[in-house]
Amino acid sequence: MLDAFAKVIAQADVRGEFLSKPQLDALSAMVADGNKRLDTVNRVNSNASAIVTNAARALFSEQPQLVQPGGNAYTSRRMAACLRDMSIILRYVSYAMIAGDSSVLDDRCLNGLRETYQALGVPGASVAVSVQKMKEASVAVANDSNGITPGDCSSLIAELASYFDRAAVAVV
Repeated sequence: MLDAFAKVIAQADVRGEFLSKPQLDALSAMVADGNKRLDTVNRVNSNASAIVTNAARALFSEQPQLVQPGGNAYTSRRMAACLRDMSIILRYVSYAMIAGDSSVLDDRCLNGLRETYQALGVPGASVAVSVQKMKEASVAVANDSNGITPGDCSSLIAELASYFDRAAVAVV
């Protein structure tokens, strides 16, 4: 698990090279956007409970069979497990966002998740829908300009969205 800085340095070290101008420029841009990155992560973290709850409600209204007898989220124990998993995915997306690198998301959350869900009979497509709903809510929260460091945040929002897309693909 590496952040963007450690990853660039490790790659250059393996090749026995100095950091290139484009690599330094990319890291410089990341530092310059540091406050906006922190604002984005803080927004997502501060609204995590609402993001997960609203995504679950939307999923279950679209796929009511999940909460009916025999469904994968039927019984309070299974519902709690579903909400827990959604929260874990959101948490690791926020870790990836702060690190500027998806390796923590991949290594600690997504690797083996599809196989685990298949073994448990969890419908991966439904999990992917819930991840997309969390993405929509997180992007909306992060795009709210009130109390955010001024400036263009489009690349950070795209980065945030990409981590959710990565998670959605990993579970199907």
